[in-house]
Amino acid sequence: MQKLPKFSRHLLILPLLLTLAGCNLVVMSPSGDIAMQQRDLIIVSTVLMLLIIVPVIFLTLLFAWRYRRSNTAATYDPEWHHSTRLEVVIWSAPLAIIIALGAITWISTHKLDPFRPLDRIDAERAIPANTKPLTVEVVALDWKWLFFYPELGIATVNEMAAPVDVPISFRITSSSVMNSFFVPALAGQIYAMPGMETRLHAVINQEGIFDGFSANYSGAGFSHMRFKFHGVNQQGFDQWVAQVREKGTALNRDTYLKLERPSEREPVRYFSTVDKDLFNAILNMCAAPGQMCMNEMMHIDRMGGGGKESAENREKLLYDNRHSDQAGGSHETPAGESPDTSETKPADAQNGAGQPGDTQTMPGMQHDGHTMPGMDHGTGSDPAPAQSNSN
Repeated sequence: MQKLPKFSRHLLILPLLLTLAGCNLVVMSPSGDIAMQQRDLIIVSTVLMLLIIVPVIFLTLLFAWRYRRSNTAATYDPEWHHSTRLEVVIWSAPLAIIIALGAITWISTHKLDPFRPLDRIDAERAIPANTKPLTVEVVALDWKWLFFYPELGIATVNEMAAPVDVPISFRITSSSVMNSFFVPALAGQIYAMPGMETRLHAVINQEGIFDGFSANYSGAGFSHMRFKFHGVNQQGFDQWVAQVREKGTALNRDTYLKLERPSEREPVRYFSTVDKDLFNAILNMCAAPGQMCMNEMMHIDRMGGGGKESAENREKLLYDNRHSDQAGGSHETPAGESPDTSETKPADAQNGAGQPGDTQTMPGMQHDGHTMPGMDHGTGSDPAPAQSNSN
């Protein structure tokens, strides 16, 4: 009867253990070779660090117990201050572990570089010669995922599939804000950024349906920005492609601009035909009519800039349309706010200089009546006064 209260206290731990039953340790039990190598790196690094942490914790408790005040049998030597032998032991072990961690990290950083094509299917099988990887182009939208299969001419929303043991080459970008493409069973997370392309090479080694999501907060609908990744055999993949072509619709620029608008809990969609230049237009942020592509703008910059005529490009470089009624259209002023007219205000209203009717295009450098941000070519320390454009 005296043991019952103690036993009852132990029972209180059981509900805490039951809560762990819902945990999905997919990161430590993945289904793709790249994710497995990353898991092994986590385990090796943890074990190496525990070689220091565990002895330090043990010796801390041992010394606290052995040299407690009530233990009169412990040696008391207040004059002791140094031991070369002890210093060698204390510092050589951490130094060896740091060297080992550094070597492992350096090798793994190059071997698991997401831009590096795969050289094996798994630990026991190399990739056969002339194997062509499956190319998948990924676009992070608000708040859903769009997948292009350029070699197959199809696209999907919030669902993707790949055959088992076939290398996958991902091209990843975003339409508006930064997200993070993450299928824990397949490989580590890779950021998706607007106007930029990131890469990932991976392979799935087991059949199954795996979760994919964004691992980087991107706004109100972030919690539901999820998709399913289907790892199937070649026959199952062919059937999936046939299903997409049978049930899909056309994905052109107009359809994409409607899809691009923010939405939550977006259902799975199939597209049987796709505008062949759509992904590159999304990557270069010029999917909407009248927008200048990023590669065009970079070409102009590389050639030395567009001069005075570049002022005409301003409207073509407005990309973020999340708050406008029509994708690619003009940005409406939110209710209760006055429109931003800072770029057409008289100069005397902005900085007290100039005469009524003078205009200032953008704050910054003044050059022949035009301004460039972040530069000042004035002759003195004060900014040059705004000048009217008489050209």
